[in-house]
Amino acid sequence: MTRAFVLVCAGTLVQGLAFNLYLHFPGFLQDLGADEVTIGVLWALTAGAALLVRPAVGRAMDDRGRRPVILYGNALNVATLTMYLTVDAIGPWLVAVRVLHGLAESMLFAGYFTYAADIVPASRRTQGLALFGVFGILPISLGPLLGDLILARGAYGDLFAASIALAVVSLLVALPLREAKPVVEPGESSRGFLAAVRQRDLVPLWFMGTVFATAIAGPFTFLKTFLAEVDFGSMGLFFSAYSLAAIAIRVGFGWLPDRAGPKRVMAPAFALLGAGLALLAFVDGATALAAAGVLCGLGHGMANPILNALVVTRARPAEVGAAMAAYTAVFDAGALLGPPALGIIVRGFGYPAMFGVASGLVFAGLALFAVWDRGR
Repeated sequence: MTRAFVLVCAGTLVQGLAFNLYLHFPGFLQDLGADEVTIGVLWALTAGAALLVRPAVGRAMDDRGRRPVILYGNALNVATLTMYLTVDAIGPWLVAVRVLHGLAESMLFAGYFTYAADIVPASRRTQGLALFGVFGILPISLGPLLGDLILARGAYGDLFAASIALAVVSLLVALPLREAKPVVEPGESSRGFLAAVRQRDLVPLWFMGTVFATAIAGPFTFLKTFLAEVDFGSMGLFFSAYSLAAIAIRVGFGWLPDRAGPKRVMAPAFALLGAGLALLAFVDGATALAAAGVLCGLGHGMANPILNALVVTRARPAEVGAAMAAYTAVFDAGALLGPPALGIIVRGFGYPAMFGVASGLVFAGLALFAVWDRGR
């Protein structure tokens, strides 16, 4: 484990904590008078802004390097999180802050993931990215738990202040990083973001990434308000089970896709995710809620690094930055489409129907991918 790998994992962990504190943000919006559809739209604004800037981020990483993108993203993140302290109503200012938050996250998410992909040996790519991903998954547990503790003793202003402090630490951790880019053949250059998006063997991966992100938007956006309605369990319980299961499968079985073949492992991983979302439609107590978190975490824990590794493997060396920007962009697309659409389902049919639709989307997407990507 190299110094660079330790630093990028630490930066991802602290930045992830800052970001996942905002899993409590729908509660803040609800206090301001927002309904489920409004919450979905405001949540999706961050993803929409990130999606728009992904092409520029990908080009910048391939042309100027990964480190500048990470540093500028951290600086923008600190400034943006400070602005949340000034929000007291739903209006244009809140929209502007959510957009800026999306710009910062687009740079950090793509920058850290691409940097990790650059320094992991190709022979152990899925396992290395799975281990790196542990530090992205862990904040999914710790963020809500930390948020629970802060809100039990304080207010949302205290939550925002904690996120600012964590963002500052992420910036400080990133400062010692040295540039890391893959070796390319002389004369080879990046064709740009759109070329990576259109690359034929990458398109099915963009599809599955979008399915993945759209489906998990259900619990990530609406679990806070769902638990307030059913009055059992907690954010910390679900997301602790979720992240601990994801970490366990990555640490214990991160080697499996490299040995057995990534696509052979991807199908059961997505099936576990779909099963967890389906269980959420029927939970009637804290035990079932934790079980749903475990299933979702097991699926997430293996599916994401497999998709990530397949993108890096199939991309041209000169376009890894563009391809990783495109990969993170499909997550933005899912996060943009998912919350408003799922919020409409919640308002019209209730939370169980919404979780059921999210589960069905996973299984339908997996079946289509199996046919579409057959033979690759």
